[in-house]
Amino acid sequence: MNIFSIAIADVAKIATDDYVGFTFFVGCMAMMAASAFFFLSMNSFDKKWRTSILVSGLITFIAAVHYWYMRDYWAAHAESPTFFRYVDWILTVPLMCVEFYLILKVAGAKKSLMWRLIFLSVIMLVTGYFGEAVYRDQAQIWGLISGIAYFVIVYDIWMGQAKKLAVQAGGAVLKAHKTLCWFVLVGWAIYPIGYMAGTPGWYDGIFGGLAMDVIYNIGDAVNKIGFGLVVYGAAVAASSSADA
Repeated sequence: MNIFSIAIADVAKIATDDYVGFTFFVGCMAMMAASAFFFLSMNSFDKKWRTSILVSGLITFIAAVHYWYMRDYWAAHAESPTFFRYVDWILTVPLMCVEFYLILKVAGAKKSLMWRLIFLSVIMLVTGYFGEAVYRDQAQIWGLISGIAYFVIVYDIWMGQAKKLAVQAGGAVLKAHKTLCWFVLVGWAIYPIGYMAGTPGWYDGIFGGLAMDVIYNIGDAVNKIGFGLVVYGAAVAASSSADA
């Protein structure tokens, strides 16, 4: 009861015109709901898809917990919760890379592919954090390094080994892989926009007036829930084909 009262008090601190706080709250609730959906649906699929659905639920659950803290941090300080956000990303983004490996295992994907994608995602995030929170005067340099790691990931999944494995697998796996690739190419592209909106650089005149946290919050909800729904859809399609 005491926890519930504290939660109500925190919500009351969010002003009606605080659209940033609103996106933190909605993002938290949306990802909690997505986690419940993924976890409860796990037993509907055969063993080879359960791990993928579990990872989808873990991604949104970890994000929901961090958004709970980020919402409270914003309500108390009206400052971007950069530290909490990057802790969230350093856990969830590598898991999103693991999803590629899991759905491609049927085509013979090796763990080396998974670890390569994880390594690149960590480089992307660590250098992004350095530019956004530690060495802000050099944000452009750190952002460039982060961007290079991102584009290597894009190459790997669109034209590299991951793409070849997806084509080899065909069917629901290929369809899911293509959709996840679009999420990485288009959905993840929103994060560099948020980065440029919150750091100094030559891009000030282009993105300087945008609300960094709103961009990040929308991107997180769309990408993390969307990733999971794509995997869920692939599991449903594969199960339907097997039943037929």
